[in-house]
Amino acid sequence: MKKAFLIALLTGVFATAAHAQSSVTLYGLIDAGLSYVSNQSAAGSTAGHSKFAMTDASINPDRFGVRGSEDLGGGLTAIFTLENGFTLSNGALGQHGLMFGRQAFVGLSSTQFGTVTLGRQYDAMVDYLAPLAGAGAAKGGVFFGHPYDNDNLQNTMRINNAVKYASPNYDGWRFGSLYGFSNAAGSFSNNRAYSFGTSYDNGPFRFAAAYLQLNNGGTATNLTGATDSIVNAADQVTGSDSTFSAGQQRTFGAGLDYVLGPATVGFVFTETKLEDAIGINNTSSSPIPLGNASSLRFDNYEVNALYSVTPAFTVTGSYTFTDGSSSLSGASDPKWNQFNLLLDYALSRRTDVYVEGQFQHLSGGGTWFTADINGLSPSATSSQVAVTAGLRTRF
Repeated sequence: MKKAFLIALLTGVFATAAHAQSSVTLYGLIDAGLSYVSNQSAAGSTAGHSKFAMTDASINPDRFGVRGSEDLGGGLTAIFTLENGFTLSNGALGQHGLMFGRQAFVGLSSTQFGTVTLGRQYDAMVDYLAPLAGAGAAKGGVFFGHPYDNDNLQNTMRINNAVKYASPNYDGWRFGSLYGFSNAAGSFSNNRAYSFGTSYDNGPFRFAAAYLQLNNGGTATNLTGATDSIVNAADQVTGSDSTFSAGQQRTFGAGLDYVLGPATVGFVFTETKLEDAIGINNTSSSPIPLGNASSLRFDNYEVNALYSVTPAFTVTGSYTFTDGSSSLSGASDPKWNQFNLLLDYALSRRTDVYVEGQFQHLSGGGTWFTADINGLSPSATSSQVAVTAGLRTRF
């Protein structure tokens, strides 16, 4: 009788545990290398100089995080993610010193209705379109990004005060949307953001499209809104999570991938339009002030390919033509051409070594623009070359 009672008690305990399953996972990624970069400006000089240096995150930015889930029953799960970005070479916090600057959100996920999350999150350009681009984490990464990461496919920018919805997977089709509140009384649209996107992934064909809009992003008009800004005593933006400081930013794009055995080929088009743009923030040097520009536009045309030579060895390449236009005084329309190549060898499921190279050339742009490979300091001239050897590990 006692044995039967004990068995019944243990069965009830394990049934309760199975119903209320929960998990908390610590995870991270570290990516570091040595780089040669040409034509970088030196202090007190306008000439370009070669540089040999340790670089961080030439493919994926360094991070560690905690994610968790709790099964609430009936197909409903509570979820959260807290993710920190940092610089390996000096231990500094990323994202302008934020503790969980990469992601910080909590939400509910339903197998039937989808997922709703609240917090600091990625927009639809990152969630849906970026995986098809050379700058995506599964392909070339940071240095493959388009000039200034103008379309956010390399996830330079996150959205604060964001409510996000992501649909379930309907036989390969997904969709979602995001709204970032301004959090300002009487100024509902001042530094707000909204974004939506969709993707289809079934068989050898993948397609995605996305849209992002910011109002007064990266400006000093509302520092508690959807994008972060660091402002000095003179009310000048000296750093921002937003790629640009502008009255309005509209970014949209679409792309496709096709798998041919061990090869994947893709094409991505994006366009970013800026109104009342006053600065470019995403540079490895100080922000670029633009005065009172009425408009800027970046059209990016990218072709990319990935080939698995063996299960451990992959080759990734891309070419991007960025057609820019501006109303800046004395500036001709800038046009960037960039070639990228990455050779990656997996030592294990967690660790790989790689060699990659970039070449970028700019024509036009006047005195406002130079060559500027994403993630590196701008060139002093219209051309820039970078070669990097690195090591990446995950946990």
